[in-house]
Amino acid sequence: MRKKIESLRMKGFGGILLCFSLFFFISSAVADTIDAPSAVAVDAQTGKILYGKNPHLKLPPASTTKLVTTMVALDRLSPQQKVTISERAAKTHSVEPKLKEGETYTVHDLIYLALMRSVNSAAVALAEAVSGSEETFVKLMNEKVKQIGAKDTKFANASGLPGKEQYTTVFDLTKIMSKALSYPLIKEAIHTRVCLVRSEDGKEHFIQNTNQLLWVEDGMIGGKTGYTSRARHCFVSATTIDNRLVYTAILGVSNREKLWKETKILLAKAEDILSGKNEPFVHFTSEKNIVKASYKKSKSAESRKKVISTKNKSSKKQHAVKRSPNKKSTQTRGNNAKINSQSI
Repeated sequence: MRKKIESLRMKGFGGILLCFSLFFFISSAVADTIDAPSAVAVDAQTGKILYGKNPHLKLPPASTTKLVTTMVALDRLSPQQKVTISERAAKTHSVEPKLKEGETYTVHDLIYLALMRSVNSAAVALAEAVSGSEETFVKLMNEKVKQIGAKDTKFANASGLPGKEQYTTVFDLTKIMSKALSYPLIKEAIHTRVCLVRSEDGKEHFIQNTNQLLWVEDGMIGGKTGYTSRARHCFVSATTIDNRLVYTAILGVSNREKLWKETKILLAKAEDILSGKNEPFVHFTSEKNIVKASYKKSKSAESRKKVISTKNKSSKKQHAVKRSPNKKSTQTRGNNAKINSQSI
């Protein structure tokens, strides 16, 4: 009898351990989930996707558009050139600070307003300074993205406000960010946390960068946020991980807090993959597969054929085990940045 009781106790204890293990595994898998309809992490050194979820899905770009706007403006204008705000620019729907008709700013300051605070009026003013009209300027923007190789991107305006036939992909956004970093003024602006901008008549605007990860990620070089009711929350960024540059991009997130959370997940995934703890992969959700995206030569033909299916024709469900991000490395990246966050 005693042996039976001990046996039952052991079985019960084992069951508890099994339940606990399953709970821990499921919790980790949930924590590792990217809910955004489209997201990507790209190794800047190779240009290869480390992690992708629908990386070529065309979605509205929102204010990530302004990276292209400022590049085209700097291709043709001096940073110290003065620009007067037109009636149309002043009336463009925008966040604070509001730019008034007749006010004059340098191209330098308009770029800071457009990239740090995402002021739509500043983007329109830059467009008009280059081409006389926003419509003509948009043609230059679309030529620019073709030169960059962002073949799945098209713009309808300079600000990223909703427009007909306006779209991009997260993979294209990483190409756009890569090119944007070659402009010193853009790189400087997206890395700046706070700035004081002054009009020619002395009107001052204290602006803070919309990229909150500048305060919590040590390796964050910079990024560009975006939001419209249609595009939802968007973000493209550049971050160094162990001296390796990584681009991330997310489109269509439901809220701003989730935008930061999922960008951190992307960075943790990238770190694990670059360190060899996990293999790259691309996830397609619409009747497609999760496909291994390793760029190493496989040891056998069989390893190349491995496909993790989320939904196949026979409606059989297969569940893929994913490794959760390296929590230790994520905490290390943010330690110094958390101290820096006290500066504001």
